Amino acid sequence: MADVLTLMEVGGPVAATVGGAAYLRAKHPAAYWSTVGLPVSTIRLLGTYGSVMDSCGLTVPPSRLRAWATRALTHREVRLVPPRRGLIRPTETGLRVRLRLAPGQEPADLAASAERLRHAWGVHAVYVEEVKPGVVELRLVGFDVLRKVRMPRKAAGGFLKVPVALREDATPFVRDYRTIPHQLTLGATLSGKSMFLRHLITGLARQPVALVGIDCKRGVELAPFAPRLSALATDPVQAAELLPALIGLMEDRYDLIKARQGIASDTPDEELTSDIWGLPESERPVPVVLFVDEVAELFLVATRKDEERRDEMVTQLIRLAQLGRAAGIYLEVCGQRFGAELGKGATMLRAQLTGRVCHRVNDEGSAKMALGDIEPEAVGAACAIAPDMPGLAVAGDTSGGWSRIRTPYLSLGDATAVCRDTAHLVPDLPALEPFRPDAPAVPSVPTPSLTKPVRVSD
Repeated sequence: MADVLTLMEVGGPVAATVGGAAYLRAKHPAAYWSTVGLPVSTIRLLGTYGSVMDSCGLTVPPSRLRAWATRALTHREVRLVPPRRGLIRPTETGLRVRLRLAPGQEPADLAASAERLRHAWGVHAVYVEEVKPGVVELRLVGFDVLRKVRMPRKAAGGFLKVPVALREDATPFVRDYRTIPHQLTLGATLSGKSMFLRHLITGLARQPVALVGIDCKRGVELAPFAPRLSALATDPVQAAELLPALIGLMEDRYDLIKARQGIASDTPDEELTSDIWGLPESERPVPVVLFVDEVAELFLVATRKDEERRDEMVTQLIRLAQLGRAAGIYLEVCGQRFGAELGKGATMLRAQLTGRVCHRVNDEGSAKMALGDIEPEAVGAACAIAPDMPGLAVAGDTSGGWSRIRTPYLSLGDATAVCRDTAHLVPDLPALEPFRPDAPAVPSVPTPSLTKPVRVSD
């Protein structure tokens, strides 16, 4: 009886510990990783590194000198050696360790064994990144960072750079307009596309940038950010008037570049190779970012007159995508659906949009339109996004690289407050002044009275 009571006394704390660890792992994976997962995975890596590399086929014969020394000094059998391992560096989401590849090895060898390494060391994922020739870095992610997004504290931002989401390897996804000037962002209703757009607008609102919007849903998406917008069109008719103004602004900037560099004024814009960033800072015009929400609305027509207007608007969008980068004009084209059946110019416009972000879509055609020219595997990853994971997307560019990302939650009220607080940063652009939206007045909240009401007798 005493033995049973002793077991019960010992088993209680053990059960509580196990239960607490299971609760942390399910509800607070970051805390579980810091307290339990990190030390366990580190011990596994240190204790099984050589055997795991050998079972994955990542070991090579030692050098002749090392083999001779082993035979001469220890009289042991010469064994295959794994890549030389550096120090293990813990992070908030995993581990990092650098490996020096043996002669004859390449980073692709490690990348092919990433799934095996993940299971051997008990982590969520393993990623391989080349640091320099002969040296790679293994990034071990301890838990699913996309389940509950927490952006890194030191996200790499900067001018025309917005850390907008988190990659599946726990690194920030940064929208860099200088590197990728134009982007296509697709997503069905409730897929998180609007959240992605909010982060972009609030990130750019704090910078000396002109923000222009075309929202053919009567402005329900972009109108809340009106205090920070330099121009806003809420239907195709207004868009048909705004796009020529942007074309004229682009041409004026090309004339400025020509005058500064001594280029003949009759030189075609297509032959210019420089941009506004080569101008002195005192003469450099402010960058312009054009947000087009529901781009399909610009392609839809009902009458022949609408068709002529559609063709003109699409042509102007294509011109901005082809020539706008050098003039400091960048495009962020968003929509629920995008395909060749939209009409003439759809595929040509897509070809100019280097960046691609595809949230959950309702048809495979839209995923192929966004990611089909990047990697067929990326199309499958986009089609597999579950409805209960809003904000999850597949991001890539026309260079072929892609990854899964997820945008953290940002309420519309917080995003609107940022735009309202940065309204003084709206630049002076006379060409866009006729399209400047009216900022809605902030409703005043009545303050409670501190005076006790006096009861009036009859």
